[in-house]
Parts: sequence; structure tokens; C-alpha cells
Amino acid sequence: MEDRTVNTIAVVLVIALTTVVVIARFFLKRSKAFFLILGADVAVIFAVFACVLIRFRYNRRRRLLESQYKSEGRELRIEYSFLRKVAGVPIKFRFQELEDATDRFQSLLGEGASASVFKGILNDGTLVAVKRINGDQRAEKEFKSEVAAIASVQHVNLVRLIGYCNSAGKDPRYLVYECIPNGSLDSWIFPTKTTENRRRSRRGFLSWSLRYRVAIDVAKALSYLHHDCRSKVLHLDVKPENILLDENFKAVVSDFGLSKLMGKDESEVMTTVRGTRGYLAPEWLLEHGVSEKTDIYSYGMVLLEIIGGRRNVRWIQDPRDKAKKKSEYFPKMVNEKVREGKVMDILDQRLVEDGGGGGGVEEREVKRLVYVALWCIQERPRVRPSMKHVVDMLEGREKVEEPPDTRMVMGNFLSVEGEDEGEGCNNSSNGTRLGNYLASQRAIVGRNLEYGSTYSMATTVLSGR
Repeated sequence: MEDRTVNTIAVVLVIALTTVVVIARFFLKRSKAFFLILGADVAVIFAVFACVLIRFRYNRRRRLLESQYKSEGRELRIEYSFLRKVAGVPIKFRFQELEDATDRFQSLLGEGASASVFKGILNDGTLVAVKRINGDQRAEKEFKSEVAAIASVQHVNLVRLIGYCNSAGKDPRYLVYECIPNGSLDSWIFPTKTTENRRRSRRGFLSWSLRYRVAIDVAKALSYLHHDCRSKVLHLDVKPENILLDENFKAVVSDFGLSKLMGKDESEVMTTVRGTRGYLAPEWLLEHGVSEKTDIYSYGMVLLEIIGGRRNVRWIQDPRDKAKKKSEYFPKMVNEKVREGKVMDILDQRLVEDGGGGGGVEEREVKRLVYVALWCIQERPRVRPSMKHVVDMLEGREKVEEPPDTRMVMGNFLSVEGEDEGEGCNNSSNGTRLGNYLASQRAIVGRNLEYGSTYSMATTVLSGR
């Protein structure tokens, strides 16, 4: 019963008893019956006052204890939240919390084939990027892969997973990451005509010193995933779009939707082909299983793009037939320039014109990065260095020898004439064409890549950028 109701009843009861005493005094005068009624009424009034007093003291004590419990509970929740953050344990968010944080998903940061990323602010002021994964079975697999790969790892060059929301397994699913302010690497190294991307950079592109540091940061992140985690983590989608730059232009590797966990004693794992054209290693396309060497190949391709400031596969107008486009395969051009001793011709011309973006460019550094990239994209996996060796070579602790020549068989497929720039390979006709091409090149591939099995491409799924 509420305090106001009890007090009202007590007041009414006291008034009623007082009225009875007055009436009794009027009718019974000072008789014995009057004094009996007076005594009984006074006793009841004292009892009412006693009950009210006891209840008041009890309620005051109860409110004090409740206040203490709430305060202690709030402190425990704050401490628990703090410990979760320190330990890196992802927090499970309610959908309403994410909806409020992102203002009903209004601020779109980026969008892909199966996911969208929104900017948000949590209640404690933390700036976050909320990734919404759409789809059914594939979305569930991507969600689980990403959480399994990134939830337990802690590295300065890996994006930090703050929390998740799976709404009891319903579609869509959400991952909450720390927000990296300067966006992805592709908007900083590739030429762009849009004013939005131009405003995001200081000079429209990264200086040479920053590019070199980004190369080392990404190498360290992959080295940590391959060698220093309890289970070996394969990223399997290393590309500029999945490398973010923080406020100090430190590189942070993100997007683990295609990642795979490997036991320390495993040399390779089998998985369907998923990823982006131009960064996929030959052994993956030939369905011989993937390993950390697959990430190393992708890293080498990204390294060439960082050096040259251009895409590895670029579609240009065919001078012989203006109705068609033909491709330029940058790694093949790099290989030729190295054999001709013209390493500086590989460098992004904007860096040459701007003197390295203010930091200067040394030929020995360009040569080191180019040599490391060519070692990483060797078509035979066993020839590629480990990421630990890559870090040592980039930081100058290990000498970088000139890499061996390579036929770049996959470049021949990617350079097929007549395909539009940026067209993805995520349909069955392209998968069939790739299978037919590899089948026709079986002798060449078998001889150069040291593979000799079937070339079934029935499960191939490639995505565009």
C-alpha cells in the first residue's frame, strides 16, 4: 500500500475516533461508559500513530538501502563494462541501442555487396562504425567468421570489435567496430575526380613516407594473424578497401567476413573461392586449398598498388578499336621494368611530380618495396616469404634479393580483352570462362605452378570491388 493512502486512512481514522469521543461526551456526560470509550479511542489513536511512525521509519530505511544497492549496482555495471573493454570482450547490444546510436541508420559510411556500414555514437560517447550484414545463410556464415576471427585478437593494426547484435539469429546482423576517421586506403592512393575524396586528403594522395609506413603496418597485422594468434587466422580478402587509416594515418586491417581459422599444425584448408578479382592467389583459383601464403599474395598485390598509385588491372581504350577496351596488368609491367633496371618508372607519378609528397623518395626504398611485392606474388606458394620475413625485409633487418622472374599466368586471364572495367566475376558465365581458360592452360599451369590435378570451378564465387 502506498504511503499517501496509508496516511490518508490514518488521518480519517483519528478524526473518526475523535468525533466518537466528542459525541460520547455530549450524550454520556462524565459517566463510566464515556471513560471506557475515551480510553479505547485514545489507545487506538496511539496505535495508529505508532503504526504510521514504524511504517515511516521502515520506508526510510528501505529507500536508503535501495539507493545504496542501485549505486553499488551502477558501479558494478560500470566496472564490468570497463573490464570488458580492457579485456577486449565484445558486448552484446540491443537493436534499440544501435538504432539510437546511428540515428536510425542515417549516416552511411560505406556499402558492399552484402553489408552496409553506418557511423554512430554510443551512450558513453564512443564513436563507432556499425556494420549491418544482410542476407540469409551467407550472412550468418560471414557474421560468425568475423566474430570468431577478430573477437579474441588484440593488435594496434587490427580493427577492434566493440560488440555485436544478432537479434536471436534474425536477419540482419550487426557488428560494432571502433570508427576509423580517415576512411579506407583506396581513397588515398588512387586518383579520384570527386571533390569529396579530395577534401579527405591533405594533398589528394599519401606521401611516400606514409605509404611506406602503411605497408609496414599491414605487414605487421598479417604477421600477427599468421604467427602470433592461438589459432592461425587467414584474412582472405586483403585489399585497399579493407585497410583503414586512423587520424595519424596508421593502417588498420578490417573486414574479416571471409576469414578462416587454421590450426597451427595445418598447412592449408579447403574453402570455396570468395574474394576480389586481382587479389586472389592462383592456388585458390585452382582449388588446391588456401594457407597464409594466400594472404601474402594479396598483400603483394596491395603493395604494388601502394607504390604505383593505380589498380593492378586497369581497363583502357583500345587504340586499334575504340569500341573495345583492353586491360593493362600492372604486376606484369612492374616485372618488366625491374628486368630493365627502371624501378623508378613504377612509382606513382604524382609522388615524382610532388617530390614524394614533401618527404622525398629514395630509390633504394622503392626498390625494396618492389622486390618484396614481387616476392609476395610469386605463383608458387612455397617461394613466397612469410609475413615475418616480409616485415624484416621492409624494416631493413633482412636483405632483399632480386626476385625470380615469373610468367604471371593469372595475369593472362585477367587481361582478357573486351571486359568492362570494374566488372565483377560473380556469375556462372565468368566462372565457366575461368575454368575453360585454366583447362586450356593446364600444361602451362602444371609446369609453372607445380600443380597437377583437376580444374573444377563449379563452386567458384568471385566478387567485384
